[in-house]
Amino acid sequence: MLKDSSDARILIRAANWVGDAIMTTPVIRGVRKNYPGARITVLAKPWVIPVYDKNPHVDEVMVYENCGRHKMGRGTLLLAGDIRKHGFDLAILMQNAFEAALLAFLARIPERLGYNTDARSLLLNRCVKLDPVLKKVHLIDYYIGILKGAGLEDDGRKLDLVIGDEDKASAKKILAENGLGGSGPVMGINPGATGGTAKRWFPDRYAKLCKKLSRQYQTKVLIFGGPADHELGKEIMDMAQDCCINIAGKTSLSQAFGLIGSCDLFVTNDSGLMHAAAALNVNQVAVIGSTDYIATAPSNKNSIIVREPTSCAPCLKDECPIDHRCMTRISVDAVMDVCRSVLG
Repeated sequence: MLKDSSDARILIRAANWVGDAIMTTPVIRGVRKNYPGARITVLAKPWVIPVYDKNPHVDEVMVYENCGRHKMGRGTLLLAGDIRKHGFDLAILMQNAFEAALLAFLARIPERLGYNTDARSLLLNRCVKLDPVLKKVHLIDYYIGILKGAGLEDDGRKLDLVIGDEDKASAKKILAENGLGGSGPVMGINPGATGGTAKRWFPDRYAKLCKKLSRQYQTKVLIFGGPADHELGKEIMDMAQDCCINIAGKTSLSQAFGLIGSCDLFVTNDSGLMHAAAALNVNQVAVIGSTDYIATAPSNKNSIIVREPTSCAPCLKDECPIDHRCMTRISVDAVMDVCRSVLG
């Protein structure tokens, strides 16, 4: 493997989803442990850049402009050329697709490390055989397995997510403008989730939960989410009457991180923001149905999972083909009881 030096240049190809990106941060810290003198660059698509841009173990973030200059086709060759100009010595691929290995190969990076997934073994010369056991563990351990498979040391499982001063100030301002962050607890819900409705607890139940939280703790509940979740947030806000503040789609991802970091309680579906709350060590209640809770559970001790085991879960489907029993069996009272226990 590459020898550590101040001249060593390492490219880490980021995962494509916010939650996965957060779960790869222990690998970045592990790479820094093995190569303390190297220059580490992360290649990431635009929407996951906030995960990395304040990370103290990352020297540079390179943008994969997948909807612009680097759009698939000619853009793949342009991206390979852009990467080649950096003169990287080693590529470590968190992203498991064939394309990730092809880019590293076309960019002529001498050492290319990753799992032997997606028929890409010939493109990798530091190819780690994917042990079937790793498909049954948490994704953090799955990603760390890339380092271990290459004979490198890991640096533990702790997640890294750093909130910049600007986003801390923005969070403080947003809370103050909405009369939050004073004597009462700051609470947020995240009712959305990418990839269909199967992962989502129901809007009317989130609304009822918000009513209960608002009345018991004399505060309003922030509704988080991206632009696609704004209407969902409005629906919940309307049902919950005067108990919520809908900020879904009104903040950047990094601003959302700042606000989540200010929360005393965060209630969420299995999502990228769930992993952000875990990385920020926020008290949270995660409502999990169709997804594999062993692989994607929030990785902090003050997160509690609420789930009702069913014979069909985890199905990993985008939409439930039957009666969505993994979610219908989770009552508002059950979630509220866990919220009370978390809030003490």
